[in-house]
Amino acid sequence: MFERLINMERMETAVSLFGSFDENIKLIEREFNVRVVVRGSELKIQGDVEDVMQAEKAVNGLLHLLSKGEALNEQNVRYVISMVKEGSEESLRAMGGDCICITAKGKPIKPKTLGQKKYIEAIRNNTIVLGVGPAGTGKTYLAVAMAVSAFRAKEVERIILTRPAVEAGEKLGFLPGDLQQKVDPYLRPLYDALFDMLGAEQFQRYQERGNIEVAPLAYMRGRTLDDSFIILDEAQNTTPEQMKMFLTRLGFGSKIVVTGDITQIDLPDGKRSGLVDVIKILKHVEDIETIRFSEKDVVRHRLVQDIVRAYEKFEEAKRKK
Repeated sequence: MFERLINMERMETAVSLFGSFDENIKLIEREFNVRVVVRGSELKIQGDVEDVMQAEKAVNGLLHLLSKGEALNEQNVRYVISMVKEGSEESLRAMGGDCICITAKGKPIKPKTLGQKKYIEAIRNNTIVLGVGPAGTGKTYLAVAMAVSAFRAKEVERIILTRPAVEAGEKLGFLPGDLQQKVDPYLRPLYDALFDMLGAEQFQRYQERGNIEVAPLAYMRGRTLDDSFIILDEAQNTTPEQMKMFLTRLGFGSKIVVTGDITQIDLPDGKRSGLVDVIKILKHVEDIETIRFSEKDVVRHRLVQDIVRAYEKFEEAKRKK
């Protein structure tokens, strides 16, 4: 039996590494088929040579995250394990320590995967960013966090969030209320993210002053949006004409982030998606970057990753037939 020793400077590090009821270490033992024991500040990994070497890389990756002030949970432990298994553990050095903004409850918002980190850097360095990928990768939430951060730093005067009002199978036309009340269900995820960052009272205050606007895409026509951070969510449900109309609203001192999942298009049959088109059309335009997320960037429940992967395999098999 092969074994490796890892020395940890403090007992607190070992406690954080193991997690409650040793859940983090049990996960490593299961995934790499090794045995991990701790004596004081010394960690011993036992098993077959290759398994032990991989488990050691995973533990070192987790220790790096802890050194950057990150709290370990099932999501980032599984992420580190997946990176080690595909031989990308060196890139984990770039992870951790990058706080975008603080929520109303005092929680720091940070990128949790390399895909998310790349997305944040793209938003910082480009005027227009297209974030494309499956549900649960944090496309919208991180874009709203970047918008709030820019607003607090007085880099922009307004935050504008918009979505196309396209039904995902349900019909909302017969709901009671005025036009705004009818479209509010479409905009709810955007409200939720803003409430989380700002708190309901502060959000209300900024909205009344006109600093924050949450509106359906149709409301953007004919406007020029200066000194604004503009987010178009669910962009896969725009038509090519709507997408062109939206992008040409860009004014001076503004940023645009477009997010969407091209596997969840709810447009009527035969209608082309503006997001699919714009990725090809603007591919080589300077100051515009497209970031593609994969199922590895999913930061929701582990099953969401499995569901996304299963659907991808199903769609691929269908295409081959």
